Amino acid sequence: MGSVEHLDFATPDETRTFGHGRMDILNTAAGVVGRLTIEPGWRWSNDVKPIAGTDWCMAPHFGYHVAGTLHVQMADGAEFDVQPGQLVRIPPGHDAWVVGDETVVEVDFNGATDYARA
Repeated sequence: MGSVEHLDFATPDETRTFGHGRMDILNTAAGVVGRLTIEPGWRWSNDVKPIAGTDWCMAPHFGYHVAGTLHVQMADGAEFDVQPGQLVRIPPGHDAWVVGDETVVEVDFNGATDYARA
């Protein structure tokens, strides 16, 4: 049986900043967990694409959406909104942006390892 881990995003292991936002990182025995906090005006293709160097976000995300509304557009043209209380899995090949004037907060259990890493 594994040992207990009790971690807090108030003291992340790493924080990656980019235009209009940040990703706070916790390294756990089960893997990397990220808390994405993005402000109104954020759009992946404007704020993270220059760091990623790809046409679309290629990070696979599996997360719990805490606050705000995030609009996602897939490379195949599919589009949808993610809202508070929802669980979402987004495969590689997407763009996304904040809708409205509320900050978006999402806890990502899958795509944080290399997200916005320079």
